[in-house]
Amino acid sequence: MMLVPSPEQAGFAATLHDLLSATADDSPRPDRRLWSRLAEIGVTALAVPAAWGGLDAEPADLVVAAEELGHHAVPGPLAETLAAVPTLLAAMDEPDRWLPGLAGGTIVGTLAAPPWLPYAVDADVADVVLLADRGRAGHARTGAALESLDSSRRLFEVSPAGPPRICPAIGRALDLGALVCAAQLLGAGRALLEMAVAHARTRVQFGGPIGRFQAVRHRLADVAVGLELARPLLYTAAVTVTARDVSAAKVACGDAANRAARAALQVHGAIGYTREHGLGRRLTKVRALSLSWGTPADHRARLMAELAKGDAWN
Repeated sequence: MMLVPSPEQAGFAATLHDLLSATADDSPRPDRRLWSRLAEIGVTALAVPAAWGGLDAEPADLVVAAEELGHHAVPGPLAETLAAVPTLLAAMDEPDRWLPGLAGGTIVGTLAAPPWLPYAVDADVADVVLLADRGRAGHARTGAALESLDSSRRLFEVSPAGPPRICPAIGRALDLGALVCAAQLLGAGRALLEMAVAHARTRVQFGGPIGRFQAVRHRLADVAVGLELARPLLYTAAVTVTARDVSAAKVACGDAANRAARAALQVHGAIGYTREHGLGRRLTKVRALSLSWGTPADHRARLMAELAKGDAWN
C-alpha cells in the first residue's frame, strides 16, 4: 500500500503544476481552452476506460491531479467530469457517444445525486448532465439556476430527461467524486497556507514582519500539521475506495482546508475580504467544496456507521 505519491505521480503533479502556473489566470468561470490543455497531458482521460480512449488510471492518479487542480483553484465541475460521470457513463447506455469526448477533453459532464449533490454544478457549460437517485441513473434536463457560495461556479436544478435505469455504478461514482473533492480541498488548503506564509513574511508591523510573532507562527504550524495528517487518509482512501476510508478522507481534508482558510484570513486581516485579493475567492471555494459531495455531517455519520460494523477494522 502506497500512502505517498510514486516518483511517476510526483512527476505528473509537477508537470500539471507547471502547466497551471503558466496558463491559469484566476478565471471566474470554467475555461474550455484550459480544459484542452489538461487533456493534452492526460488529466481528462484518467478515469475513462481504455476501450474508449482513456487511461483507465488508478484512483491515486486522480487524487494527484485533483490536488494540483485544487491548489490552483481551477473552476468547473472537476470531480464530476474527471471521476463520477465517466464511471456512470461506462455502466450506462451509449458510452461510445460520450466517453471518447470526455477522454479527449472536448466534453464536460456534470451530475446531480441527491442528497450528496442536490444540484448540478455548472450545468450551463456541460455537454452531458446526469441525474443519479435511488439506485437509478439517466440523463437530465437543466432547470432553474441558483447562487453558490463560490462565485466561480453555478448550481442548477435538474429533472429526468427520460426514464432512469438501475445503475450499479452509482456508489462507486459517488465515492470517486468525494475522493476527488477531498483532494481538491487538500490542494486548496496547501495554497492558502502558502499565501499566509508569504504574507506573514512581507507584512511589516511593529518594526518587523508579522511572521516573527509566535502567535502567527504557531497558528500556521498547526495548519501545516493538519494538512500533513490528512494526506495519508486521502491516499489510503485512494487505495481502498471503501466507504469508511473515503468518508474519513473527506472529513479530514475538509477540516484541514477550513483550518487553513481561517488562519489565512486572520493573517491577512481585512485585505482578505476584498474582491481584488485572490484570497477571498479561495476562501469561498473551500467552503463550497467542504459542503459538496456530502457534507461533513453526512460523512461523519457514514464513518460512524462503518466503524460500528463488526468488521470495521478487518
